[in-house]
Amino acid sequence: MTSAPSRPSAAATPGTASAAATAQPARPKPAPPSGTPIRVTGAQSLVRSLEAVGVEIVFGIPGGTILPAYDPLLDSTKLRHVLVRHEQGAGHAATGYAQATGKVGVCMATSGPGATNLVTPIADANMDSVPLVAITGQQTRALIGTDAFQEADICGITLPITKHNFLVTDPIDIPRTIAEAFHLAKTGRPGPVLVDIPKDVLQETTSFSWPPELRLPGYRPTTRPHGKQVREAAKLICAAKRPVLYVGGGVIKAHASPELLELAELTGIPVVTTLMARGAFPDSHQQHLGMPGMHGTVPAVGAMQRADLLVALGARFDDRVTGQLSSFAPDAAIVHADIDPAEISKNRRADVPIVGDCKEIIVELIAAVRAERAAGTADLTPWWTTLNAWRETFPLGYEWPEDGTLSPQYVIERLGRIAGPDAIYTAGVGQHQMWAAQHIRYEKPMSWLNSGGLGTMGYAVPAAMGAKFGKPDSVVWAIDGDGCFQMTNQELATCAIEGAPIKVAVINNGNLGMVRQWQNLFYAERYSQTDLGTHKHRIPDFTLLAEALGCAGLRCETREEVDAVIHRAMEINDRPVVIDFVVGKDAQVWPMVAAGTGNDQIMAARGIRPLFDEE
Repeated sequence: MTSAPSRPSAAATPGTASAAATAQPARPKPAPPSGTPIRVTGAQSLVRSLEAVGVEIVFGIPGGTILPAYDPLLDSTKLRHVLVRHEQGAGHAATGYAQATGKVGVCMATSGPGATNLVTPIADANMDSVPLVAITGQQTRALIGTDAFQEADICGITLPITKHNFLVTDPIDIPRTIAEAFHLAKTGRPGPVLVDIPKDVLQETTSFSWPPELRLPGYRPTTRPHGKQVREAAKLICAAKRPVLYVGGGVIKAHASPELLELAELTGIPVVTTLMARGAFPDSHQQHLGMPGMHGTVPAVGAMQRADLLVALGARFDDRVTGQLSSFAPDAAIVHADIDPAEISKNRRADVPIVGDCKEIIVELIAAVRAERAAGTADLTPWWTTLNAWRETFPLGYEWPEDGTLSPQYVIERLGRIAGPDAIYTAGVGQHQMWAAQHIRYEKPMSWLNSGGLGTMGYAVPAAMGAKFGKPDSVVWAIDGDGCFQMTNQELATCAIEGAPIKVAVINNGNLGMVRQWQNLFYAERYSQTDLGTHKHRIPDFTLLAEALGCAGLRCETREEVDAVIHRAMEINDRPVVIDFVVGKDAQVWPMVAAGTGNDQIMAARGIRPLFDEE
């Protein structure tokens, strides 16, 4: 449902021509002064509060207990509501909107199953520190706790996966609660906040005034770093012979990419960007070594393993980056800078902990390094000689399938080249996600959106939809697998009807590709329940499915067709486009560090190990 203009007020028809000539247009009533209470329903208070905090778009589905909120929503000229096809789509769309714009994403659902369908996107936003506000209806106050129809304790359910949540029991509290929810979602370490509102609270008459007074005792995120810690870090940076800047998604959240570039060029230190930080530092920059971790580049993984100093900026030393923690970067001192003090030393003890906003930390670090450099710095030439040798010996690449089928890596590489660095790319989870992270060159922050921490299949299409609503002038590509795509493709109908012409590249290998790869490598090629039938039976036929959902459906099966079909998709802007790229089923993601092993065990390709420990 989209918002409509305000309903016109009825006007009396003049009785005579002279009356019509002398009638004066009614003067609009003056708005009450800011802060002056006005009488409204709880639902009207909710809509006014959302308008006041600057919300532009809400993704949701109406239902019984949230229905009172949808009536005043119809009158709003500031809020656009996008009627999705599944609540999970609403949550991921709000996340995609937030990741593409830096604003708070908003989704709305009814109680019971509507609210529980939001659990996965809420958990996803929590893992990836995405500012999200989820508003849910709840059964009336008298029925809470009675197992009433469509009642679920959504606050209790989401307690471990939200930054905070609220159950509003008095309509007078709605403005303050909404203001607090948005403040919590976007400040400090961003994250999801849930606001649960009983139906009778939405229906009750109350007073509305803005701005409200926030009541968040004890919530004072540290943004400015401690000067002594910054100076200690600067000393280590200038003295290190094998330093690495380990960049995480917090740099993008803090909008600190320009400052990161300045720090890197000032120090000459190599940079690695995690899966959540792709685009934080230009891939084309000579100091960028690529992505670290399980499917990272050999130079990036090797640099971290051999470093004598890791400067972690907005990163959390998660298992996909560190591999076996006990053998990770054994000789490295750690400078760990993060907005969330709970992350400092959680997985790896920090020698110099710095709590604060990444942008402010890097700005102060630049000044401190400049001052420290007057006393001299270590020569990084031998370090770069080693790193460049790894780059030359183990470049990121791929082999074409032996059976002559289309290479998925080639498809994604060409898509990135043709769409370019100004496009926004989303991905589901699995092989296609890793190939998209590896083979598209990201030059700008907020151009790569994916589910990193939770690893949510079905993320790509609704996230692309949200990104397109947030950045309507940008080209938005969803790179999805045939497994992921079948989980949330119904949101293409939303895109078609609501005017979000996203473009979808389905990397159709006929299987749950990453699961099949693990079965190939670790389960003696026993392929249990991974064949989806999208090759064997062509069920579903993705081109016909696309057309049924109001999209253009295209198919590509050969190398010669790839560029032409991508260019054709780029030319279609009046509706969404789906390309069914039929690729080989046995292509694998390399390099790879097997789960549970150390990063020294990285395989550049099957049977090829760089053997760092023998150098």
